[in-house]
Parts: sequence; C-alpha cells; structure tokens
Amino acid sequence: MTEFNSILVANRGEIALRIMRTARAMGIKCIAVYTEADAQSPHVAFADQAVCIGAGPVGDSYLDAAKVLAAAKETGAQAVHPGYGFLSENAKFAAACAEAGLTFIGPSAEAIALMGNKAAAKRRMIKAGVPCVPGYEGADQSPVVLQAEAAKIGYPVMIKAAAGGGGRGMRLVTEAEDFVTALELAKSEALSAFGSEEMILEKAVMRPRHVEIQVFADASGHTIHLGERDCSVQRRHQKVVEEAPCPVMTPELRAEMGAAAVEAARAISYLGAGTVEFLLDKNGAFYFLEMNTRLQVEHPVTEMVTGLDLVALQIRAARGQALGVAQEDVTLKGHAIEVRLYAEDPGQGFLPQSGQIHQWQPATGAGIRVDAGIVSGQEVSAFYDPMLAKVIAHGATRAEALERLIAALGDTVIFGPACNRDFLMDVLGHAEFAKGAATTSFIGDHFDPLVPPEISSADLALAAALIYRVDQAALAKRAETPAELLGWSSQGALQARLVLEAAGERATVLLHESRDGIRVQVGEAEHHLQQQGDCLRLDGLRMDLRNHLMVGEDLFLATGTRMLKVTRQRSGAGAGAAAGGGETPAPMHGNLLELCVRVGDPVEVGTRLAVLEAMKMQHEILAEVAGTVSEVAVTAPCQVKAGDLLVQIEQAMATQENTE
Repeated sequence: MTEFNSILVANRGEIALRIMRTARAMGIKCIAVYTEADAQSPHVAFADQAVCIGAGPVGDSYLDAAKVLAAAKETGAQAVHPGYGFLSENAKFAAACAEAGLTFIGPSAEAIALMGNKAAAKRRMIKAGVPCVPGYEGADQSPVVLQAEAAKIGYPVMIKAAAGGGGRGMRLVTEAEDFVTALELAKSEALSAFGSEEMILEKAVMRPRHVEIQVFADASGHTIHLGERDCSVQRRHQKVVEEAPCPVMTPELRAEMGAAAVEAARAISYLGAGTVEFLLDKNGAFYFLEMNTRLQVEHPVTEMVTGLDLVALQIRAARGQALGVAQEDVTLKGHAIEVRLYAEDPGQGFLPQSGQIHQWQPATGAGIRVDAGIVSGQEVSAFYDPMLAKVIAHGATRAEALERLIAALGDTVIFGPACNRDFLMDVLGHAEFAKGAATTSFIGDHFDPLVPPEISSADLALAAALIYRVDQAALAKRAETPAELLGWSSQGALQARLVLEAAGERATVLLHESRDGIRVQVGEAEHHLQQQGDCLRLDGLRMDLRNHLMVGEDLFLATGTRMLKVTRQRSGAGAGAAAGGGETPAPMHGNLLELCVRVGDPVEVGTRLAVLEAMKMQHEILAEVAGTVSEVAVTAPCQVKAGDLLVQIEQAMATQENTE
C-alpha cells in the first residue's frame, strides 16, 4: 500500500481543475503547474500551490518532463496525476516519476509503452484473441513497402501514427494515387506531435460507430469494465459528442465487448483507468482500435450513469487499495450526453481560434454538469488544444438527456473567439442524431464545414438596435438632455445609419426611433423592434435574447439558438477588403511549418500553398483562386499571426480581363 497526501497535477485547464476537486475532497493537497500564458487559468487559482514552468509553448513547459519533475521536487509532491494529453501516455515520464520516488497515478511504464505504440499494441491484442481490423503493423516503414501493403489491404485504408492518437497523424486514403501525399502529411504531423514517424495501416471500416469500453484494474489484478461510451460524432477524427450508453447497445453485445476489453487490460497487467476503443460495424461486429492508458476527456458521461468518481478510483488504485467495486455492482442508470465546446470556427473548416474571452456564462440546471477551465477575461492561447469546456447532461432517458443538453447549450454564453456552440446545437437537433443513428461519417454527411452561418436581416436588425441603444446610453451619460429626448429634434425622430459586418458580409442599416419602438431597414427588408419591460419583440415575436456585450466596435449577442458577433464599420470599409483578390492570409495564429510554392509558380484552386501548425494540429492552406504566385511574404519556418499575408496570387482571370 502506497500512501500519499499531495498530488502534482501535470496538466492544465478543465482536466486539472476536475482532478483537483476530487483530490481536495479526499483531503489531498493539490499542486498545479502552469505557464505564463496560463497564469489566469482557474486551475492555478484553485490549487494549494502552483509553480510556473515556462512561457507558453508546450515543448518548453507541459511536455518538458524535467521541469514537471523539478516542480514536484520543489513542492514536496508525493504523487503525480498526468490528466490526459501532454505526458499522460509517456512511458519515460512514468518511469522517471518512479525513479524520483513519486507515485504515478496511472498504469506502469511498461503498459504505457506497449499500448502507446499502435503497432505493438495491435500485435499483443491479436495474440490475446481480441478482434482487430486487418492491416499492416510491420517494422519496414519505407514508403515503397507501405504503399505496397496498402495495395494488398485494399482501398480505402487508414494511415495512422503508431505513437499517437487524437486524430493527429491520421489520414483516410480512398485512391492509390493519393497515398504518398497523405503519408507525407501524416508522418510530418506525427513527428511534430509525438516525435515518431512510425505508421500503421488499417483497412478502413466505413461508416462504423466508435464505441469504447471503460476499464479499471487494481493492484491485486481485479479488473472490471464500467460499460461503454459512443463517441461516433467526430470532426478531423476527434470526438465532439459522446454518450453513455451506446444507443444501439444490447446486454449481450455489452457483455461481449466488455469481456474483450477486460481481457485486453489483463493481457498487459494493467493498473488504474484505461479505455479500450473499438469500431462497431452495422452488423454488430467489433474491432480493436487502440487502448488509451489514461483518463479520457469523456469520462463524465460514465460517471453520470454509474454514479462512480473515476478520479477517486484512480487514486485508490495508485495507493494500492482495492477498487471496492465488483463487476456485478456496476449498473447503468439513465443516459448521459457530453459535448465539447471548442474555440473553433465551423464555417472555416473548424479552424482553431484564439483571443480574449470577454464573457463566460456556463449553464446550470437539473442534470447539467459543466467542466470548464476558463474565466471571463482569460486569453485563449494558440499554444494549446482549443477545447474550452465540456457540457454534460443526464436524464432518465436519452430523450430527456438530449432535451436538457440542448437547453443547456442555449443557456451557455461565451463572447470572444469564435466557438462551436451553435454547431453543437445543430448536431444535437439533427433527426439522425436524435434517433441514435449517427456514425463516424455523420458530420461529413450532414454538415459542410466551409459554409459560414447565414446571417438574416432580422439578425442584423436586432444587432443594429442593440448597438444603437449602447450609443444612446453613452450619449445620455455625457449629455444634459433627458434620456427620453435623445434621438429627437423639432422635426421628429432622427435617422441613424450603421454599416455592419457579420460572417464576412457587410450591410448598411437605417434606424428610425419613435415612441412605439425602433424601425430598422436592412436592404429591402424592414423590421420593427419594441421593448416591453424585460421583453424584446422583433416584428411582434419575442426575442430569446440571453445576453449581449459591446467590446469596442464588436457587438456580441446570444439568443437561445445562436451566438453572433457583429462589427460596426465606422470607416465603411467592406468586408474582406483586406483579404480580397488573390491574397492568402494566415487564418489563425500559429507556426508556419512549410511554404509549398515559390514566386512564379502556377496554382489552381485547391493547390497546397502552406502548412500551418496551431493548437496541436497541422492545417493545409489551399489556394482559393487560380493564377500565378506573385509574392511570398514570409519564410518558413516562422510564427505568424492571424491575418498576416503569406502568399499573393495574380489571378488568371483578372489578368485576361485587364488586357481586353
């Protein structure tokens, strides 16, 4: 038995805070590590003690094992909880903790090393009799051999980083001619994220469900499973929505998959929390995908249906105590669904976003849980994963949980960087998801990630009226004129004119205030807005306005169905004026890894111009116009900010028109 009364949490954000809450409830001292970029993070304020371990970049901070261990020594920590991501599945770090006399709250370094390499893990699972997807996990990693093996497997195939996960270093290849390019991108991304270019190949199982089993084991070898989670709704091979139980699960299939997961854990003498991930096809056949040797992001849904605290169980296992839970004690009550709130723009291919959070207002209510690591005023950094919070709902039935979650998202307000709240509401409200039929192809089948949200004249009318009210309130503070006379003259009501930009579109809006409200003209459309006590009506309909905030020239507003940012253009400059024509700016802050073109190169629409790394992912920047590269404004590798010019393209059509 290993006793400890202090834990250093080697992580950040919501997971660091969530771990500390359980640890503190167990009477354990909580120690945080943080960077200068994270100095205002809630996990730092919550901790009993905190140590700064770097400026911001993960390689010099959260991924620097030496700095984390030095912080543990400095503070007298007796144990280390790695959370998820960062060093959580780093076998060398787990071993270094043991060498330093620290209890690592997780499995052994040997188990992490084995399951951390997809090739070795798959070989061990095949030996243990766990069903696996046909593929190649050999030592010869030459492109020629990999391409030949892909041909043997038969397209479509998945290229996967052997050392990684979370969608990084992964590419789906449907045609043989695309294999080499996809392999190069996957290797580059894997090397950057995991320090290894080793790949495995698998036959792509099309339109499967992604179903995972939560397992736990104590030091005596007692191993159980806590049921399944369905994590099929994904973008970029990363989970967006998770739920427990799986909508199509049967008791017989749960028992079979659970037994396979328990056998996988026993085969490597596992300790603590682990997740065995499977692909489940439409016929009920399942195949081993990987084993995550850590706590999962989506663990709250399991906690809500089992009533168990998974972090507390981790701590018990790390102390050498019995789990205190037998397999027959595990019952699933009700249904839980979780969504991940990301700082990303679904209308721009889910590009990560950064910037200041001006206002954060989490939801509350029956059956609602919010795990967040943010506060109002905090900066969302480009150094880290863009996940801001998790919103989870539990209900007696799946329908009740879904209804509660949709309502909770409507109550959630985050003003600042673009986020995916409205997209999540669209996903949850989709008929296919509502009936429990979503597979891993769900987002690709039903949502276009390059279509920005449609902005209606009613949206702009509401925004214009709110901006007008803010202006009037500011005038009232400076003027001696009674507030009720502002906007009036001897000629009657005055007219206000605003130029607004939203979602890349610009509009001129005219407002006329009278005693019965504000009449707003947006193009050919006319709207009437009235204030009746706390009730705001637009064209006679009550507006479900949850909150609004003016920051400089930006108005942020949230209703129960959408959040919107509208910018007032005082100069009247058109939307996209700075980025029009053939200019290709950086879409976000990040590290420019590669420039793929030179001055004079001809390009077509879709030609790869550059590769940008931001928030742990690599993003290809593609040409949006055809023509010839006339300027390359930066030199790779380098750091760039959103809006920085990368490449200028002289458009072919424009050149031809100018000569006529």
